Amino acid sequence: MRRMFLKTACAVAVSLVIATPASAADFTFKFAHAQPATSVRHKSMEMFKENLEKASNGRIKVEVFGGGALGNEAELTDMVKMGSVQGTRGGAFAKANKKFLIYTLPFLFNDTDSVLKAMRSSFGAAIGKHAEQNGYYIPATGVAGGFRQITNSKKPINTPEDAAGLKIRTPPIETIVKTMQALDANPQSIPYGETYMALKMGVVDGQENPPSNIVEMKFFEAQKFLSVVDYQIHPDPFMVNLKWYQSLPADLKIAFDKTAKDTMEWSDTNWLASEATYMDTLKKNMTVNTVTPENRAKFIAKVKTVWDAYVKDGTFSEAEIQDALKAGK
Repeated sequence: MRRMFLKTACAVAVSLVIATPASAADFTFKFAHAQPATSVRHKSMEMFKENLEKASNGRIKVEVFGGGALGNEAELTDMVKMGSVQGTRGGAFAKANKKFLIYTLPFLFNDTDSVLKAMRSSFGAAIGKHAEQNGYYIPATGVAGGFRQITNSKKPINTPEDAAGLKIRTPPIETIVKTMQALDANPQSIPYGETYMALKMGVVDGQENPPSNIVEMKFFEAQKFLSVVDYQIHPDPFMVNLKWYQSLPADLKIAFDKTAKDTMEWSDTNWLASEATYMDTLKKNMTVNTVTPENRAKFIAKVKTVWDAYVKDGTFSEAEIQDALKAGK
């Protein structure tokens, strides 16, 4: 009887070993974001999945969820901090470190090369490092598309006065809200995934985004006018749950960091390169105007109060603003 029991137990143990995949991952990295599967962000993360699983020899399994399937950008950023999701990219980056807002000061940078240099410098690394105090690890930071423009259903915006009174959808990003207020517009906070219907139903008159987002989210279908203002550009920090990252052995941390940096560089290159093509689409479907240099100077003067407000409340100093500009040279 004892011999039969041992024989049976051994058989069960062998079957369990056989049933367990030998290549089972040691770690799972669940990544989620709010943009559609056609976006550069999503494509870059599919590439990240393939490359990291290969670089880790299958020890890290990567799951990518796009289109807001697991929540909106603010919710996903909170989920990363809690650890229910291990990574995200999106507009709620100030939750990781409010100093990321320095990149978004209106009219701070004149071109995308400057902002990329700043983000990839020691100045940018320090902003990412500070996010660890809030539970986030930032292996790399890029740009979320090109410069942001303003669309609306009422009229072209050529001067600051043209924006006055317009109901503009804004993400929950302070610098955008403050900029729209400085222009005497009426900012309305609406989740990214709900913006199309808000425009379609006339809940808001307009919105602001880079051309890539305007096309990918089909905002142009519900808007008539696009004004090229080049007023702001957004950082795209790769936000990772700090405790999850710290649980990785040294060799997997190296693989993760390298893959993240390579992914962000690919994303930057392809996202920025695509903006001209997206703009061509918008020109075919909308009335497009470009703000003149003279009127741009009027916009800059009008929104200087936004810079002043952040210096006054101590979010960053005049010296830090100058450091950002120097880092971009």
